Amino acid sequence: MEKRGSNRSVFPGSRTTHQTIPPSSSGPIGPLDQTIWRQNRVGEKDFCSKGGKGSPSFSLLSGCVQFVLSLRQAPSFLPPSPSLEAGVVRSIRKLLSFLLGSLGSRGALLLWSEGSMGRSLQVAMGLSPMEVAALVTSWWDEINDSSQWQDGIFYALCAAYALVSTVALIQLIRIELRVPEYGWTTQKVFHLMNFIVNGVRAVVFGFHNQVFDLHPKVLTWVLLDLPGLLFFSTYTLLVLFWAEIYHQARSLPTDKLRTVYIAVNGAIYFVQICIWIYLWIDDNSVVEFVGKVFIAVVSILAALGFLLYGGRLFFMLRRFPIESKGRRKKLHEVGSVTAICFTCFLIRSFVVLLSAFDTDASLDVLNHPILNLIYYMLVEILPSALVLFILRKLPPKRISAQYHPIR
Repeated sequence: MEKRGSNRSVFPGSRTTHQTIPPSSSGPIGPLDQTIWRQNRVGEKDFCSKGGKGSPSFSLLSGCVQFVLSLRQAPSFLPPSPSLEAGVVRSIRKLLSFLLGSLGSRGALLLWSEGSMGRSLQVAMGLSPMEVAALVTSWWDEINDSSQWQDGIFYALCAAYALVSTVALIQLIRIELRVPEYGWTTQKVFHLMNFIVNGVRAVVFGFHNQVFDLHPKVLTWVLLDLPGLLFFSTYTLLVLFWAEIYHQARSLPTDKLRTVYIAVNGAIYFVQICIWIYLWIDDNSVVEFVGKVFIAVVSILAALGFLLYGGRLFFMLRRFPIESKGRRKKLHEVGSVTAICFTCFLIRSFVVLLSAFDTDASLDVLNHPILNLIYYMLVEILPSALVLFILRKLPPKRISAQYHPIR
């Protein structure tokens, strides 16, 4: 298992000394500094016109560079202290690294292509072009190797999953209080499974230190993969529901649809359990690779199921001859849920397949918190929250057909 990495140097190979800008006879700010500042302002205007308009990160970045320039050009009023200057430069470097990362790849590319800010950074910090490029990307490794960031991100995922699980439970209780006589309908089972899936994820990420240190390692994989399989079963339940509606509308038999749903899910769980048992007996990298590919294939099947029956039901509703408010709502509901679920399962398949071929993209390790945050937000938390919001409408109350005399 991969352990937490130690904090590496943010600027590998960076120089501890730097060139001093010769002071100008005209004052503490020389012509070279004025040229850099003018270029800096031009670069800022160009960047704002190309998509970074009003960027606070850019403004703060510019201010930091100018502060370091003025600091290094102030021998007349600052006492000579190399240790103080080195400490300030190290602190500013960390701030610049974070700000450059917050600008994003496009902002950093525009900033570097203009050249003005890039040259200002080199002059202010004594960095070479390669070191400036490393500055842009170093924040990723710094966060991944920080135990504080790891704990913060995983606890944030725990809180997000707990919130979604609570919402699903509240909605389940509301439905049960609204129509208790209907028993366990598809809607109730869907919300119950959402509560379980998100609740298990919340517990796993809440105790992430213990989960990633479990032995044998297969127990960690079980706790990480089992909620994913439950997520598959939960949302393919919507596919089953839509398939039954479509078949009934087309006067097609529906008696085998539930059997197919149970058989497919049973086969998937059986294969996955066999993979876990084999990994327990023999921790084989080939079998681990096969397990990841299997999860990717399962996700593709779910995406195709939503595309098939969600698309069929959507176009059937569009061709419905009677225009009504209920029809428009159902059309929006089916179309939105289909798009959300198809996208999330497609992303899951791509990322899991990528992690099977590239260990740097692995999701089963503790020191990839940013990747875990992006992945679980895109494929589980946001889709679950959006679907629960779209399907928030309660079923109508059952009206008894019996006659009740007025008392």
